[in-house]
Amino acid sequence: MSYSILIVDDSLPMRSVIKRTVKASGYGGSRFFEAANGKQAIELMAKEWIDIIITDYNMPVMNGLEFIKIIKKNDLFKDIPVIVISTDGNKTRIKEFMDNGAAGYITKPFTPEIIRDLITRILGEPSYDEGVDDNGEDFDF
Repeated sequence: MSYSILIVDDSLPMRSVIKRTVKASGYGGSRFFEAANGKQAIELMAKEWIDIIITDYNMPVMNGLEFIKIIKKNDLFKDIPVIVISTDGNKTRIKEFMDNGAAGYITKPFTPEIIRDLITRILGEPSYDEGVDDNGEDFDF
């Protein structure tokens, strides 16, 4: 499946890592957009259709929490799912993001499988267990 994915992080190398990881997660055919902070992201979102956002927390100009609070108040953007990726694994911080509309939270370091599973869950794609048919019975190969 192909999506428009916005990656918001002030670190160009980290945006590159996230993009490569998302591609390796099975979303290689997606269109990717990048922004260095929440303000740039909002400006880009006014011009481009975005299906899902992956954002950092710590950024200059507008951090990830400020960004989420603003877009969740906007009728055009409020339904876009947002995943936060951060080194901050503090439970209070994670709760704050989730209470303000984040659809998921991933702490660094992360694996392609973690990102794949979260994106799949958030976008409502069906997930199939290998070797199990629609009736829940094992395939006999």
